[in-house]
Amino acid sequence: MSNGDIFAKNHDEIDFEFLGNIRGKDWRIQTNIYGNGSTSVGREERYNLWFDPADDFHQYSILWTDSQIIFYVDDIVIREFKRTASMGGDFPSKPMSLYATIWDGSDWATNGGKYRVNYKYAPYVAKFSDLILHGCAVDPIEYSSKRCDSTQSLEQLSTSITPSQRSKMDSFRRKHMTYSYCYDQTRYKVPPPECVINPQEAERLKKFDPVTFGGGRRHHGKRHHRSRASRSEASSI
Repeated sequence: MSNGDIFAKNHDEIDFEFLGNIRGKDWRIQTNIYGNGSTSVGREERYNLWFDPADDFHQYSILWTDSQIIFYVDDIVIREFKRTASMGGDFPSKPMSLYATIWDGSDWATNGGKYRVNYKYAPYVAKFSDLILHGCAVDPIEYSSKRCDSTQSLEQLSTSITPSQRSKMDSFRRKHMTYSYCYDQTRYKVPPPECVINPQEAERLKKFDPVTFGGGRRHHGKRHHRSRASRSEASSI
């Protein structure tokens, strides 16, 4: 969801992004949030999917209220993002439109550009089914609601996470989350103010990538060059 067409310099955005896959590896999906043009602070999280999204339809849902954003995959909560006073205007708050695109993110989406899009497989096609929207249709200029769902249908939408849902979310994140901006010490020496640090998540991600999440440094191995005589001696042993 975005309103970049109306608010070019201070747009809001809530994203589900499929980052593709390497043959034989899990598909990866990313969630991201921008508010009021705050694109200098990426709020990305990435996860490995437990299925191939190209094989069949699955349900991807976003619950967006004035206090929180919840992401779901097949009715499993995968991320909860709460609005905090410290965020100021960085929480998405302006009317947005829903849209879908296919675009080339080779420079960053697949291992920092290591694996690029192979256009010999084009054209690329995305198919959608059973699109459901709840909420109000808003005039983007006047900010006035022209038409809303019935009160009854809106009341049927739960805006809180049940203990069972939270347990499943915690299990999903333990098994499948591979990146969270809140723990990225290479980008943020101090986590953004809305971050709530989970010690178990921090420790698991640190083991997964000690450089990104542990503040370590990348070491480049030195190549040792033998003389021609040494290589000759080695080959004769």
